[in-house]
Amino acid sequence: MSSPTESGGGGDRVRYLSLDWINAMRAAVEASDHMRDVAKQYTIGATQVVSSGPEGDVTYHVQLRDGDASVGPGPADPEDVKMEQDWDTAVAVATGDLNGQEAFVSGRIRLFGDQQKLLDSQPVFGALDAVFTTVSQRTDYV
Repeated sequence: MSSPTESGGGGDRVRYLSLDWINAMRAAVEASDHMRDVAKQYTIGATQVVSSGPEGDVTYHVQLRDGDASVGPGPADPEDVKMEQDWDTAVAVATGDLNGQEAFVSGRIRLFGDQQKLLDSQPVFGALDAVFTTVSQRTDYV
């Protein structure tokens, strides 16, 4: 059986925020024509830090520049924005039980860096949400 990385995302179940999940997201982003189109218009490096998960703290990034879009483990380089949240918040937002904007306003998601760049890059996150939806169908949130 191939891994999600070897199969380009495959159909295997993945645990949310595991390395297999990050690799499945990477494959889905790389396969997305829409993400490539958005990456021609926007440049942003966003780091996501999720604490206290089943596999400990997890850091991954989304990077768009020069028509390339990628997702991978570790911080963005260069990093324009960083978001921090705990596992329960990340799962609640990912599963739709908590609105991301509400989580931010209530302080459950902390934002550091260039907030204006984040606001200006909203189409990036809309495109990323469509990719996330394809991966979430085979994601376990436990």
